[in-house]
Amino acid sequence: MILKNSLNYLNEFFTFFINQARQYYLNSKLYDKKISRVTSNNLEYKPSPSLLDCIIKYNKEKKNINSFLFNDIWKNENISVKDYKNIHSFFWLFSLDLKSSKKDIQSIILKWIEKNNDYNVSSWETDTLSKRVISWISNSKITYEDSDDEYKSKFDEIIKKQINHLINEIERSTWVDDKMIGCSAIILTGISYKDNNFVSYGLKLLKKIIKLSFNNEGFPKSRNIRQLVFYIKYFILIREWLKESQNEIPEYLNEIIFYLGQSYVLIHKNIEINFLFNGNQITNNSNFNNYLKRLGYNFKNDSHETGGYTFLKNKKYSLAADLGAPPEKEFSKDYQSGALSFEFISNNSKIICNSGYFQNYKHQLNLISKSTACHSSLNINNSSSISFSKQSSGINKINSSLKIFNKKITYNNNYWAFEASHNGYVKKFGVIHHRKIEFFHDISKLSGTDMIEKKNNFKPSNFEIRFHLDPEAKVMKTQDGKSIYIGLKNEGWKFTSLNNKISFETGLYFGNKNKFIENQNILISGKIHEKEILINWDIERIK
Repeated sequence: MILKNSLNYLNEFFTFFINQARQYYLNSKLYDKKISRVTSNNLEYKPSPSLLDCIIKYNKEKKNINSFLFNDIWKNENISVKDYKNIHSFFWLFSLDLKSSKKDIQSIILKWIEKNNDYNVSSWETDTLSKRVISWISNSKITYEDSDDEYKSKFDEIIKKQINHLINEIERSTWVDDKMIGCSAIILTGISYKDNNFVSYGLKLLKKIIKLSFNNEGFPKSRNIRQLVFYIKYFILIREWLKESQNEIPEYLNEIIFYLGQSYVLIHKNIEINFLFNGNQITNNSNFNNYLKRLGYNFKNDSHETGGYTFLKNKKYSLAADLGAPPEKEFSKDYQSGALSFEFISNNSKIICNSGYFQNYKHQLNLISKSTACHSSLNINNSSSISFSKQSSGINKINSSLKIFNKKITYNNNYWAFEASHNGYVKKFGVIHHRKIEFFHDISKLSGTDMIEKKNNFKPSNFEIRFHLDPEAKVMKTQDGKSIYIGLKNEGWKFTSLNNKISFETGLYFGNKNKFIENQNILISGKIHEKEILINWDIERIK
């Protein structure tokens, strides 16, 4: 143990020393000279700003530049990290109307160049830098046009200088999302300045990202639905830039968009609600759906599985379940231990859900939101089916394996069902969890069976099965105590589990990013004492 701790200390010290040395180099005149070697060609391709509609969050009302207070904007005194990033990314340019003074906007950019011409660890950070380059080029009607030669020269040089730095540093980034945004900035710059070196590097990096971050079915290895939406937005954006500028579109780009599009439409078709599995959060996809329609993307998918998830849906009901194995440790920073958990939606009102995900890695609620107890599934002795360990970065990643087996899915007009098993509790408690859930359309009834199978290494344990309810749902126990009423806006459902102890408890809901509110959970609990325990339960519509 002493040796291990000593080695860890030495490793941390060595890493710290290397990082300090690297920062010293990045701030040196030698490095500045290296990235300042730029070509003299001017901005030629000016992309349509509307292509950014897929990633920009617009305010309904466009603002004039004169309504902003930009005096001493780059002093950045007493400003939060979030606000700093937002200002230096220049994505606020998309909130301006075209009547804004080009002179004022270009003056602000010149002042930024004066203050930030040299590498800065904050303003040149990958995500912020990449967004800034994309914003400046995409808003060329106000950032570039009708300017003098001196301004254009400074603008062109700082764009290319930043991209040179990005190319030097981007593969060091630990965040794949940042690499994706950076890759987009490199490709756009190459297209806009007709720099084949930038385009070639960007497309090679894009191909590498696809190879490393996606499985053979074209789904993110993280199994994160939020990440899937993020990727498809940027892949389509790059494709539209290439198309609009009359550049060749690589076949691998068309292919990954096809696969991601199939997954996207399967997950989001016929519903306006997000499924809360493995890092996903509540978002509004209506603008993106309109964007896809406007650009002629019409994805189709008649299957019921993607990325380890099962989606059984029609225009009225949706039943979704996590029947997939955990990702590799490298891709598990947002993974949650919700094996065999499910969500159930009726008429765009969620009845059964998972708790959602608290994304702030530094907060203790991040690990709590990863627990099995925060999912509509079974846990043993208040333990999760997957364990996590904190990395030196502060991020919790998976620290154990879990296998899914006996998976079967049935989809008919009047009958849906899925069943599967997992071994996440075998090593620690000597039990296997089997689950089967059926939905009968003609009587609007969801029936479930959870079986706990004892193995040779069984240890006497307690079990709990939670059914997390949407925060909008109201619950009330029946007089006989054998059922629980679930009240939604326009309909009611009854939860029943005969011969089992049922109750409800107050829980936490993390559906909105880095926020939490209370919700109600239905709870079935008991002791594992027989060779095989069957827990049957029903959720039936009553009005």
